[in-house]
Amino acid sequence: MENGNQTIIKEFILVGFSQNLKICVTLFTVFFVIYILTVLENIFMIFTVIVSPNLHTPMYYFLCNLSFLDLCFSSSTVPKLLIDFRNYSSLKQVRRISVIGCLIQMKTVLVLGGTECLLLAVMAYDRYIAICYPLHYTIIMSWRLCGYLTVIMWLASLVLYLGGLRGLKPLVFCKDNQLNHFFCEILVILELACGEMSFYKIAIVIIGFFTLLSPPVFIMVSYICILFSILKIHSVQGRSKAFSTCASHLMVVFMFFGTSMTMYMGQASFSAYLKYISLNYMVFTPMLNPLIYSLRNNDVKEAYRKTLNKFSITNPMSQFC
Repeated sequence: MENGNQTIIKEFILVGFSQNLKICVTLFTVFFVIYILTVLENIFMIFTVIVSPNLHTPMYYFLCNLSFLDLCFSSSTVPKLLIDFRNYSSLKQVRRISVIGCLIQMKTVLVLGGTECLLLAVMAYDRYIAICYPLHYTIIMSWRLCGYLTVIMWLASLVLYLGGLRGLKPLVFCKDNQLNHFFCEILVILELACGEMSFYKIAIVIIGFFTLLSPPVFIMVSYICILFSILKIHSVQGRSKAFSTCASHLMVVFMFFGTSMTMYMGQASFSAYLKYISLNYMVFTPMLNPLIYSLRNNDVKEAYRKTLNKFSITNPMSQFC
């Protein structure tokens, strides 16, 4: 479609990682295995929490939410990436996506990412109450409050990323239609858009303040308070237990916010490496999160063991093994 002397683009071509056939086959195998592991791990985590009465606490309720978000987060991009690898390996060398499909994927990723940022802050608040106010934990972190916090973080992300960007002038693309990425990432998309982009950049900065800056600051303040409370515990065993309940969450926070803030705040320095940096929070982190919480949490490990034993006992074939 012509617009003056400019050609309006109706579809994008995702450049991906390689144009080499052998590399594409190898990457397809690697990402396929990672995606299957991600799906199985997060579904098993959710299922284990649901069927284990001793895990029916706010901490594991929010962990279920994290597993659900990781499952959706990975599924929003990796299946398309696998299809592109498969098409290229079968000599269908064009990795196309419509502009509408691209914008839908972009907004889905933004909403899911924003919700996960807020969820990690909520999980830090849960640990703060559990350690700093243990006697009032069940009263403060009631199931009603957990429900309210869940609704608020989803609505906040939807309002910020769908409502906030919807009020701006619709994007029109008339430059090169090749996206140097494996999914429709907003920073890469804006580089191909025509017209004045200052309003979009201002909107991204404002929204980023609420989702990428405020949650880490809140988490940091929460853990400073937690640290002071832990130092007041006299028993070594008590300190060790308190630290262990926070270690998994801190690892997830560093993995997620570390790469996200590197991308969105240092985009000028790392623009050529955005797609590789994105792999960490789009592909690897959703797979690693259940493992981090499983390996460092005795309650989850015990619940896993009981769940597996329950299925091995109820499985009719187990009597022949």
